[in-house]
Parts: sequence; structure tokens; C-alpha cells
Amino acid sequence: MALWAVASWALSISTALAIILALANAAFLVRLFMFQHDCGHGSLFRSRCLCDWIGRVIGVLTLTPYDVWRKTHALHHATTGNLDHRGVGDIPILTVSEYQDKSRLGRAGYRLIRNPVFLFGVVPFYTFFLQNRLPVHLMRSGWRYWLSAMGTNLAIGLSLMTIIWLGGWDVLLFVFLPTMFLAAVTGMWFFYVQHQFEDTSWQHDGDWNIQDAALHGSSHYALPGILRWISANIGVHHVHHLASRIPFYRLDEVIRNHDVLAQTKRITLWESFRCARLHLWDEQRHRLLSFAEARALSA
Repeated sequence: MALWAVASWALSISTALAIILALANAAFLVRLFMFQHDCGHGSLFRSRCLCDWIGRVIGVLTLTPYDVWRKTHALHHATTGNLDHRGVGDIPILTVSEYQDKSRLGRAGYRLIRNPVFLFGVVPFYTFFLQNRLPVHLMRSGWRYWLSAMGTNLAIGLSLMTIIWLGGWDVLLFVFLPTMFLAAVTGMWFFYVQHQFEDTSWQHDGDWNIQDAALHGSSHYALPGILRWISANIGVHHVHHLASRIPFYRLDEVIRNHDVLAQTKRITLWESFRCARLHLWDEQRHRLLSFAEARALSA
């Protein structure tokens, strides 16, 4: 909040300075989202009720209706790495054979979705600014998810009106929006790297079990210290999927005390950038391929 205030004041000096401060503030918003994430798992406080209400308040700042997100995220944990239960709380992925069976238009659509510019530019904006406003995918799941979405929308609307009233449209455009957008892009990147790496794991129902999917289908994103702090250790994702009730501030302890887990599915920051070119799951070779690799192997 202090950074937002300073960035708003900086508008009177330099719009560029205000935007830079707003972009820096995205780091704190990402960290807040990770607090909301731990609240969703009931791991941040002993009280489930306290977790839920803290999560709902943070959800206004992260543009994410808490109860809706908690439901879809629980489905993600319950089905991660399962080829027969894709589509909820994860990034769209096709196997090589599924991609080959699609029409030219279908292939073009999938290539667009998996294009890094679209995936990390358009999709974060759509997800946090548009999709989160209505729980369409939970249409038949009960009134509480609509209440969560509409209550969050109302609180967001009141917050935006307050920002405009106190600071004007410039604060909304050059302080609020840059913070939200960069945080959304960063969050999408983290979520991508956590499951979309070369030797991840995808199985059909008969061969799938939740422990193997957690340990082998989730990465250990070994980040520098400051990025671990910003992301609240979410890079220790394989451990998180194995035991989601471990709070973020104890995940480092798990890694220090269990070297096997420290080395399992380890990806460095530099190595992670290569994950952006992986698009298709090869069921025969059990690894993710780029479009070019899949084409060469098919030939």
C-alpha cells in the first residue's frame, strides 16, 4: 500500500517513475497471492475460518474470488498429471497423437494458445481481469461460488471507485493496472513452470496415482533467495503437492532436511526459460516436446 501511495505521488513528477514503482509492487502482490494460496489449503493459520476470511480479503487485491479459486485449485491438486481429467485449474495440453488428429484449424488454435506471447500476455489478462468475474465453470456447483464472485466484484468495484476518487484516472491507469498485470503474468509463469517441464509426468487413470503425480509431475523450481521470498517458496512445488498443509515458510526446512527432495525435478531459473518452447506430451517417450521435435519424430 505504501508503494502504491508513493507511485501515485510520483505521477506528479514522472509517469515513467510511477510505472516503475508500480511494476516493482507486483512482487508484493505475487507474495500476497501465495498467502491467499496457503489460506486456501488451510495451512496459514490453525483456524479454517480465519484462513477463509483472510483469503477472501486478499482475493479483492488479487482480483481472484477466493471460494471459486479454492474449489478449482482443489480439483487441480486432485487431478494433476491425469490425462483423463484435464481442463480444470491447469494449462491446456495435448498429447502428440491428439494434436495430429486435429484439423488444421484445431492445430492452429492450439498453437495460438501455447504461443508464449499469447500464454503469458493475453491469458493472464483474460484470467484475472475477465474470467474471474464470473464462475461460469461452476455454474451447477451451488450459490456460494456466485456469492464469492459477486461479493469480490463488488469489493473490487468499490476499491476502483475509491482509487479514482482519491487519485484520478491516472492512478488507475499508471499505478493500479501495471501492478496487477505484471503480477498476473508472473503468476502465470510460475504456474506454467510448476507442471510444464520436459520430464514431467502425465498418465491415464489406470497408471495414475496422486503421490507419483505430485512428486514427478511437479517441479522443484530452485530460485535465487529474493525470488523465493517473493514467491513464498511456491517453487518447492513437488513437496507442496505431496503435503499441501505444510505452510510456505516451512518448505525450505523440508528441502534442507531431505536431500532427495531437494534434487528431485530440480529446475534452475535459467533452465526454466527453455520450458516455454515445450507444447506436446509424448506418451511413448514420457516427456514434453516442442512442436518441431514432435514433427521431426513423426517424420
